[in-house]
Amino acid sequence: MTTRSDPARQQAPPGAVTETALAPETLQASGHSAQLLSEVAALPPLPGVYRFFDAQGSVLYVGKAISLKKRVASYFRNQHGGTRIGHMVGRIASMQTTVVRSEAEALLLENNLIKTLGPKYNILFRDDKSYPYLKLTGIADAGGERARRGLIPAPAAPLARPAPGGFPRVSYYRGAVEKKHRYYGPYPSAWAVKEAILLMQKLFRLRTCEDAVFSNRSRPCLLYQIKRCSAPCVGHVSEDAYAQDVANAERFLRGDAGQVLELLELRMLAHAERLEFEQAAELRDQVAALSNVLHQQSVDNVSDRDVDILAVKVEGGRACVNLAMVRGGRHLGDRPYFPAHVEDAVAVIGEDEEPVEQPVSIEARVLEAFVAQHYLDVPVPPSLVTSAPVRAGLVDALSAQTGVKISVVHQPREQRRIWLEMAQTNADLQLARLLAEEGSQQARTRALVQALDLAVDDLDALRVECFDISHTAGEATQASCVVFQNHRMQSAEYRRYSIEGITPGDDYAAMRQVLTRRYSKLAEALRESGGDASRAIATARLPDLVLVDGGKGQVAMAREVFVALGLDLSLIVGVEKGEGRKVGLEELVFADGREKVYLGKDSAALMLVAQVRDEAHRFAITGMRAKRARVRVGGGQLEEIPGVGPKRRARLLQRFGGVRGVGLASADDLATVEGISRELAEDIYRALH
Repeated sequence: MTTRSDPARQQAPPGAVTETALAPETLQASGHSAQLLSEVAALPPLPGVYRFFDAQGSVLYVGKAISLKKRVASYFRNQHGGTRIGHMVGRIASMQTTVVRSEAEALLLENNLIKTLGPKYNILFRDDKSYPYLKLTGIADAGGERARRGLIPAPAAPLARPAPGGFPRVSYYRGAVEKKHRYYGPYPSAWAVKEAILLMQKLFRLRTCEDAVFSNRSRPCLLYQIKRCSAPCVGHVSEDAYAQDVANAERFLRGDAGQVLELLELRMLAHAERLEFEQAAELRDQVAALSNVLHQQSVDNVSDRDVDILAVKVEGGRACVNLAMVRGGRHLGDRPYFPAHVEDAVAVIGEDEEPVEQPVSIEARVLEAFVAQHYLDVPVPPSLVTSAPVRAGLVDALSAQTGVKISVVHQPREQRRIWLEMAQTNADLQLARLLAEEGSQQARTRALVQALDLAVDDLDALRVECFDISHTAGEATQASCVVFQNHRMQSAEYRRYSIEGITPGDDYAAMRQVLTRRYSKLAEALRESGGDASRAIATARLPDLVLVDGGKGQVAMAREVFVALGLDLSLIVGVEKGEGRKVGLEELVFADGREKVYLGKDSAALMLVAQVRDEAHRFAITGMRAKRARVRVGGGQLEEIPGVGPKRRARLLQRFGGVRGVGLASADDLATVEGISRELAEDIYRALH
């Protein structure tokens, strides 16, 4: 809970939050109000976290302190001149503080708030997506457990009517984990998971099919023919024998490949002694395949089972942290991360730290920011190998939070050193690639501004919005709006619009509707504020360029909308396809009466226009296809069933391939879907029949 702080209060209980809100008219010559300065003086000498805000309420900086009183006061007591930190301090209009019990709690809370609020003067790592896992569904029964321990042999007779629940499935998974399944990972990429699944198929012949497919098979599929599956769906393997394969697969994933090899060899010899040569031959082939895999990955067979290798590179105001993963003793690959606000955050690195004997490098600060933010949501392995030192306090805080004793090695030897050198090389290459791409993108932005003579002083602030219409013969019409700013596409600001109330297939009417919906409120706010966009809407602004995918017809429609709204016609530019609709021959059509312009096939400006136009087309067509699919599969039937919301409906459609597949499934099959109880499964079955 956020409460107003009392200037006279000197102590605060753990977890308490204090806030100061300033009025512009109370600002003194120093640039800060007397109220803010008195609140700073009244802060308690306790550990905690503080947040600075500007006059618009945007968060500037989040920091932690052993003593809030000393740390926060240092910002206002010291002279910073015209430095970046001085610029930040000059913008402080309000602050919030939270008192905690220890420095470790302050550190964890600080990084939680950094990830949540995204302050401009902090090093910020954004996770674009969650990590993928390899998933083994279900938990085997007692017989399967005995088979995993090797206490019972596989019976000779196969099952007559196998049920999918007795045969765990290996699959790719991304999302929250559940206790009823077993998960291995995380993996750095989807490719790494799929490679692991392919290994599970080659070595242990585990099934990958959905339960609905499993229950309806009458003969083995192609995977059985190419020896990638043991065909449990038609009873070609018993439940206990399959459980042994699952147990061996789990041992392999945990790094016990040598133990798996020994068990397979013992089983092979046992079958040979009983003159069961066919079964012995199958195990012989499995042993050979596993031995081949181990030989190929011999470099990874080290004592370390689960390790993360972190290498950092800082150059040109940008940074890259390359994360390489070792799981079960196998190197799974790596993944680069590029933090935001490095250049601004560097200014306050030294200001916001407790006194240390030696200065800490920028690389170390970037690496510490990654460790603190990344492992808030991702399981941390017991060993970290880093290219820069990490403070013991951070490691202790992570260990206390996760309950896992974490060790960090800064100057590794032997195999760890080889891993770190590979990670460092990848960090260097990834950062060089990023800097090259950004340089190219900035050149394109500059070329577009010059080619169209746009009145833009700051290239970073150039904002382009592009619109496109997509439908299939008038069905499921969707309009898209994509945004380009800061030399990159801003996917968080993309918007889709469902177009209704028009003649199917009328692209002009669709464009009129989407532009009206997009800019009518902004135009009204601009009129009320006398044309000052910053006063009109703090969180929105009129773009510097509005691109529409189309020629004279679409531009004429956009012109009508802008005339009606009283907006500047010079903002509108149509992208008209050239002769034969060939890429590179596009011409630009203007709404303010200027002649069409052909920039040239090799023009950097045209490359940027085509990039934005193609992204708008992609975003529109994917939305249209999703909307069309919802209509064609009759998704409304599921939405009408009580208890079936969007998430459960999506899971049902994904599992069974559409409403028709859901209708063909039994209540037992429906109950196997995540989030569907037995009672709800019966309700769905009755509703669809």
